[in-house]
Amino acid sequence: MIKSELVQRIAAQNPHLYQRDVENIVNAILGEVTNAMAQGNRVELRGFGAFSVKHRPARTGRNPRTGAHVSVDQKSVPFFKAGKEMRERLNKTGAV
Repeated sequence: MIKSELVQRIAAQNPHLYQRDVENIVNAILGEVTNAMAQGNRVELRGFGAFSVKHRPARTGRNPRTGAHVSVDQKSVPFFKAGKEMRERLNKTGAV
């Protein structure tokens, strides 16, 4: 599912809301999650999961084509851990 499909489904389930309003709400939520993570904060949505930032230190890598050593800068990467309810739903027997 892509963001536009999510917006369409939410708008279909809530006919009293305009699709543009639903799109603004979805964009606002995702923007706030992104802003919080950019500040290094953890975002927890109970029953869904937690978004956090992991920091990878600088290291010496290897170019697979030439075998030459290259330096890889430190970087921050997003990390998601599914919540208990989501894990249970995904691992339910008979789930399609």
